[in-house]
This record gives sequence, structure tokens and C-alpha cells, in this order.
Amino acid sequence: MYRFFVQPQVNQDDQQVFGYEVLLRKQQNETWVLPQKFTDISVADQAKLLEQTATALNTAVTKQVLAFNLNNQQLRDPLTLGTIIALKKRINPAALTIELTEAPTLEEIQQFSLALHQYNIGLVLDDVGTGSNTFPNIQYLLPFVDEIKFAMQNFRMAGVATKIPECLAFWAKIAHQFRLSFILEGVEDAKDQALAKHFGITLHQGYLYGKPSLVPCN
Repeated sequence: MYRFFVQPQVNQDDQQVFGYEVLLRKQQNETWVLPQKFTDISVADQAKLLEQTATALNTAVTKQVLAFNLNNQQLRDPLTLGTIIALKKRINPAALTIELTEAPTLEEIQQFSLALHQYNIGLVLDDVGTGSNTFPNIQYLLPFVDEIKFAMQNFRMAGVATKIPECLAFWAKIAHQFRLSFILEGVEDAKDQALAKHFGITLHQGYLYGKPSLVPCN
């Protein structure tokens, strides 16, 4: 069995939850674990789970955003784009954003951006500065997205946490230059909050505000 866990995203300006990232989990031996492959369950089936999650959270009324991850294999499935658009129609007026965990090609993001924005679906580049989402790989993609996310936990797990302030300064500057929203992920304590404040980053996500939790879907 698969379900979505959700982690809140908080705007420090008003201390309010403005959205949730949905994170896929698989039930295994009475516990919930990360799937070995996120492609083990189709995007269509994930869309059904996301619709249930939106209903349970009542996001159509609260106007909170649901952020849904796609990797390149999922992005390149010819059925994915239509599935996402159909999902957005079903959950209207709830807000939906798509987080790209890997850097697609320029042609792919142009196609996705054009189609998704017609239906008021946001497009996000996730984990900037790590994996394939380095600046040389994504600099030409930035005009076609609405938001970038910087994940401090990726730097900590890689043992290079000392690089966070320098990299954060760079990406905050890029977000300003391209007029992008900027979410800081991995906020765990007041020290992280202070670092974000130093760079003028008000959109936060992390264990300080809540760990991923299962939403009851009846």
C-alpha cells in the first residue's frame, strides 16, 4: 500500500502554513518506508492518492499549496502531463505545484512550463545546488519556473554543511535575479531560522515546523 505523507511549508512573515510537500511512502511490515523506486507506482495512481490528500486537507478551501515531486523518468512519460492537468481540474480551486527533482532538458521544461501555467500549476526546481540541479545545468531553465528549493539536509548528509551559508547566498541572489520564490528546506532550529533571515528567505520547510506525517484519508 502506498500513501502520501505531508510536511508543512511555513511563511515566516505571518507564521502560517501556506502549503505541504507530499512525500510518497510504502507500507511494509506494519511500518511506512521510502519506496525503493518512486516509479514503482504510476503517476496516475499517485495522482489519485494526491486527490485524496487534497480532500483530506481541504486545500480547496484553505488555498494551501500541494507540492508534488517528479523525476525525469516520470516527466518523460507521455501520459504524465495530461495526468497532472486532469488532477488539477479535479482538485480546483486547490493549488498545485510540481517539483522537478532532476534537471530536464530546455525543450522539456519549455513544454512543461507552457502547458502547466495554462492551468495555473506552479513549476519548481528542487534541491538546487545538489545532484543534477547545479547552476550550470539549470541556468537556462530558470526563466521557465516559478520557484527554487534549497535543501540544507542534502549538504549535511554529504558532510559539507560548512558550505551552506556560501551556497545559500548564491541561490538567494539567483532567486532575486530571476524573480523566483525561494523555499529553504531542512530548517531544524533557531540557528537555521536566523541564517534564513540573514538572506531574506521567509518560506521555510523542515523538522522545526513538523516531520512528514500521514494524513487520514477516508
